[in-house]
Amino acid sequence: MTESGQALRVLVVEDEAPIRRFLGIILGSAGMTVEEAARGREGIERAATSAPDVVILDLGLPDMDGKAVVAAIREWSQVPILILSVRDGEGEKIAALDAGADDYVTKPFAAGELLARLRALTRSRRPATAESPAVAIGSLVIDLARRAVTLEGAEVKLTRKEYDVLALLARHQGRLVTHRQLLATIWGPAHVEDTHYLRIAVGHIRDKLGDDAADPRFILTEPGVGYRLA
Repeated sequence: MTESGQALRVLVVEDEAPIRRFLGIILGSAGMTVEEAARGREGIERAATSAPDVVILDLGLPDMDGKAVVAAIREWSQVPILILSVRDGEGEKIAALDAGADDYVTKPFAAGELLARLRALTRSRRPATAESPAVAIGSLVIDLARRAVTLEGAEVKLTRKEYDVLALLARHQGRLVTHRQLLATIWGPAHVEDTHYLRIAVGHIRDKLGDDAADPRFILTEPGVGYRLA
């Protein structure tokens, strides 16, 4: 149960139907409500639309690795994520936790331990219902769950790096993001001095958004320091 007395909402992202059924029985018997997804992309979309209290995620999904699912969800949400995987190597566990997962349980697993870990995760986190996967500035909408950008209802075609710059600004909307933070996050620590990469990417984004650098609607420049999203 959540602090408000409502049933805990659990999203299970698992491609094996027998395991989904087994988890449904375990979680249902503990008074939790369960939503299922069999593929990574479906899991990301359901995490964005159904606002679960906790996510149980397999790493070996048919369309994408589970660590990529964690990273995608972490672009907008801090919902607790518990990895449930047959992969038991230390390196795999570290990589999943570094990607943003909160806990890791290997298969086969004990039902009691799984439930205890879920209770611990949800006690230590705020409910995810207040979080939104989309950031809107006037007619500009940055959907962090779908990695999509629209302006006045029309899709804006951005390169991967251009999207990553805009998404990072969106996740810090209204706050200054420094050149070094943008470069280290998107291009890597070796490129923190390569400000021309960032200047070119921001210029292209502005062109595609019709955003005048001299009188910006969306991306504001802090000269010599960084950028902020209006």
